[in-house]
Amino acid sequence: MKYSFRLLLISAILLHTACKSGPGTNEPDPLLSHIDSTVNPGDDFFLYANGAWFKKHPIPESEQSNGLWQMIQDTINAQVQQICMSSAALKNPEKGSAKQKIGDFYFSGMDSAAINRAGITAIKEEWEAIGLSADKTGLMKIAAMLHKTGVSPLFNFYVGQDDRNSSKNAIFIGQGGLSLPDRSYYFDKDARAMENRKAFVAHLKKVPGLYPEKTFSSVRTFFHEQVMELESAMAQNHRRREDTRDPVKNYNKMSVTALKKLTPGLDWDVFLNELGLKNADSVIVGQPEYLVSLNKLVTEKSSEDWTNYFKYQLLRGMARYLDDKTYTEFFSFYSGVLRGVKVAKPRWKRVVEQTNGSLGELIGQVYVAEYLPKGTKEKLQEIGEAIRTVYRERIKKLDWMSAETKQKALKKLDAIVMKMGYPDKWKDMGSLQCDRSSYARNVMAANRWATQYMLSKYGKPVDRSEWGMQPQTYNAYYNPSNNEIVIPGCNIMVPGFERKLADDAILYSIIGGSTIGHEITHGFDDQGSQYDEKGNLNDWWTDEDRRRFKEKTESIVKQFDAFIAVDSLHINGSLTQGENIADLGGIVMGFEAFKKTNQFKNKEIIAGLTPEKRFFLGYALAWMINDRPEAIANQVRSNEHSPAKFRVLGPLSNMPEFYAAFGIKPGQKMYRKETDRIVIW
Repeated sequence: MKYSFRLLLISAILLHTACKSGPGTNEPDPLLSHIDSTVNPGDDFFLYANGAWFKKHPIPESEQSNGLWQMIQDTINAQVQQICMSSAALKNPEKGSAKQKIGDFYFSGMDSAAINRAGITAIKEEWEAIGLSADKTGLMKIAAMLHKTGVSPLFNFYVGQDDRNSSKNAIFIGQGGLSLPDRSYYFDKDARAMENRKAFVAHLKKVPGLYPEKTFSSVRTFFHEQVMELESAMAQNHRRREDTRDPVKNYNKMSVTALKKLTPGLDWDVFLNELGLKNADSVIVGQPEYLVSLNKLVTEKSSEDWTNYFKYQLLRGMARYLDDKTYTEFFSFYSGVLRGVKVAKPRWKRVVEQTNGSLGELIGQVYVAEYLPKGTKEKLQEIGEAIRTVYRERIKKLDWMSAETKQKALKKLDAIVMKMGYPDKWKDMGSLQCDRSSYARNVMAANRWATQYMLSKYGKPVDRSEWGMQPQTYNAYYNPSNNEIVIPGCNIMVPGFERKLADDAILYSIIGGSTIGHEITHGFDDQGSQYDEKGNLNDWWTDEDRRRFKEKTESIVKQFDAFIAVDSLHINGSLTQGENIADLGGIVMGFEAFKKTNQFKNKEIIAGLTPEKRFFLGYALAWMINDRPEAIANQVRSNEHSPAKFRVLGPLSNMPEFYAAFGIKPGQKMYRKETDRIVIW
């Protein structure tokens, strides 16, 4: 869990000295030009700050949203497209080189004629392997095969750091295997949820008709009933998404022998052997009750039921890379119904995004060399250390935390590793082979490489230098097991500042607050705060301090529970609390760091805006995203992030500096009494 501005944009921002708009320029200041003066900032600061831009830029029919993240993604797509096209145009690229693989992958995706000729035969090998499985051995063999190809039936499975011993890699198994985004889609009673279920059944009815009679079993006319009934039974025993956020309750380590006793109907020996993990001795189970219920379903449901379920899972996972009729049907439901997208993206954009997704490590090397200017890593590090400094000052002054816990919090803060810009070493993708014969086969080959790379970690020490994102990914993350933040280089981009220098108010609100400060705060949110400075799940708090912290987090849950996102659908404050805590902490730390800059100290007025106003308008720019109602509903049901609007309204309604900057008064919708404003970090 962001138009081509190119190098000029990035270079301008790197030279981030606070500057006024140059004399004689006729271009309006981006912050000023986005303001909708018909909206009172104290009623809806999100629309006040961004409304004029929204009015001029409706959501494209091929997108679920429009705004800053889309603009930046368009920039990245244009850059990656150039990498793909230039690679594909090479006459005799060195076999096995990055550009040979990128060029062939991209070419195969753009060859729509070959894709349509192949149809479903592109996945014939996997399709025929599914067959009819009359026993648990066959079922788990199929599950392993699909997991290797990037499809995840029955349950979630991965190899990663052990939460209680971050130096070792462990096997994780948890609830999963659903075609809809969350268990709530199968059971919620509101009108939108019920319409989604009807549409899903209608979609399931259409799927068998896309293919020859023999493609599905003799009960093809009941295919929709089988899949819907089976998945509803699976979803019944899924924990609510907010209940999966507790790392202690979702950490259940057991021996493989104990796992077999818990679920005798699931042949784990077959599954693990197929994945090359025959020597595995233990696993960490997230939700044991789900595996128990799945074990029961395996014995109750027929082979035909499971065969059709697996075939649908394979189609769902691979539809984007198959013929037009398959792609269109799955797009109509998953993008059209669930997210409100009107038309599909053009093929080039879909293929560019997939090439970047599958070969991101290879593209990243070219991207850094050809698009990311020198100094990116250093500039991000500079802002990161500024945020760490003010965080340290804030922790020392907390009135609700004891000296004992403060010392441990500071120890954890000082230990946070900041990975900025791009990795110092790249993953070795030498064993991956790509050619121009089949887009779907190239995607599966990349998926298999990624799965094997993950599986190879088991039994080896954790490589703490590894990155989980590429430099061209407009996103960032905090990894509690490594106690690290990772900020890819493209986060330096700020649309609207192509021809003038971005000032510190912008940099410290967007990069400092909504990105770096946000990610550092994840180390101290309701989940991250349960991990120590070494990344181990270990309670370092006194009982009283934890109680006080929980009171504050419960307050932020109540605040967000009250927000209505769309229709009558409220935000789930429990599910989103970690992100909401990080948003509040991030903007507070960003502002504190900004106060140390010359722009703030000298009270520089830019485009008629004070430093304070520019900072808060910059923060609203960071979340300038206009989503379709369907996409908002989907996000509220299935995602731990609040919709963009409330990532602005929620945090700012707790900041007295915001009230002072814009004269927020009682009676305005964003106003909260001082006693109701939340201060955590």
